[in-house]
Amino acid sequence: MPLLADYAITPDVFDTTSYSSEEVCGLHLSRIRRVMMEQGLVRDLRAGEWRALFTGDGRPWHRRAKEIMKKLATQGRLIEYPANLPDSPNNDREWCAEALASHQQESIAGGVIVTPPVKDAYPDERLVERIDRLPRAPWWEAQRSPSVRLDRKLAVYQQHLHPILKCANSLQFIDPHLDPTRYRYREFANLLVSAGGRRSAPQIEIHRVCYVGGNRRILDYGRLEREFRNALAEPLQAAGLSVEVFVWDDFHDRYLLSNLMGISLPNGFDTTGKRDDLTTWTRLGRDDRDNVQREFDEASGRHELRARFTLE
Repeated sequence: MPLLADYAITPDVFDTTSYSSEEVCGLHLSRIRRVMMEQGLVRDLRAGEWRALFTGDGRPWHRRAKEIMKKLATQGRLIEYPANLPDSPNNDREWCAEALASHQQESIAGGVIVTPPVKDAYPDERLVERIDRLPRAPWWEAQRSPSVRLDRKLAVYQQHLHPILKCANSLQFIDPHLDPTRYRYREFANLLVSAGGRRSAPQIEIHRVCYVGGNRRILDYGRLEREFRNALAEPLQAAGLSVEVFVWDDFHDRYLLSNLMGISLPNGFDTTGKRDDLTTWTRLGRDDRDNVQREFDEASGRHELRARFTLE
């Protein structure tokens, strides 16, 4: 399961009358709030109709409902999905039906969170689980793991990074030896353009070091820019993307950072044709992600910037 998953939530989950008390409602909302804010996305079904429900006072929403909606939107975690059923839902069960129809168009990496009455309408649907029984849902338990073992293949990378590449507003590919002209990075362009084709293109950065080889031969920066441009400019243009490349004096670790999540990738973004050549990706805590982002800010002074250019 991807380190970043998406979820659909029926409106009654935020309705205090769905629980024995307002306090119980608050406890359940606190449980899902942390997951959504740190490692999740929420589907705004029917192109914003779902979110619009919470701007009115038609139901006794818990006091945290609007706060959660605001933070999801501010953090870029509330993702609009188009309407899939002919008519707008009139009740919570119909909202669940809309969520499942959305899943048919594009698979939900997580699941659909509901209340007991809605789950009763979908007793055999494994993608649907009651908020008070989330720990028994395999897709919820899988998301609690901070790491994932995966094969070093492009298709596997794209599968695990799909929610980030599709939804993040900013992406930083940090890999000291990233070079799209080298054989082991031959598929990096395909990974990069997976972030394209959107209404609003993300801000993308690539960070690498200024040398190659064990003897640390300093690169010709003009040649490096030409090689990056020859390898990436055409696919980037086709995908409607631009990339800023930063060349630093030295660093070692490899990451993918975004506004949604940070991931530590020990092998970086290279791929291999070897069978069962596995690596382990680890989700960073928010503070660690922010610390790494500061490390690659020239103003921090933690590294010396040797060159910088833009591909578009």
